[in-house]
Amino acid sequence: MLKKQILAAATYPVIVFPLALVWHLALFKDRYMTFGYFDGEPDVAIGLATIVIQGVVLAAIYPMFNPRSAGHARAFQFAGLLGVFFWTSHVLALVAKQNVPQAPTFILMETIYLALQFGLFALALGFIFRTSRKAENTAN
Repeated sequence: MLKKQILAAATYPVIVFPLALVWHLALFKDRYMTFGYFDGEPDVAIGLATIVIQGVVLAAIYPMFNPRSAGHARAFQFAGLLGVFFWTSHVLALVAKQNVPQAPTFILMETIYLALQFGLFALALGFIFRTSRKAENTAN
């Protein structure tokens, strides 16, 4: 189980960091500047550290998440739940704390971004924590 958690913790930044860079600093940088998302130049090193810490935490708590589903269904339930938590604490909280120009567009763009982020991570979790048919039959 520890090997799977380490793999999940390492996979999260491999998925999220390039996605975050491309989304926020390449494809839509001008738009995010308009939103006031960046105050000066973004600190990429702290951004990476943040994503690594998130990956470790998510990988640590995933095995404790025990709905009545398994495989990819379980992974998508977990990612959906945590994705909504991240969305409220990241997106809605920013709009609540400061005047974000074009707030509905910002909310939409970040919603799409987080759906991609957590959707891709759910796919990875489903593969990392999959069990063989033999193991599933033994457990039942």
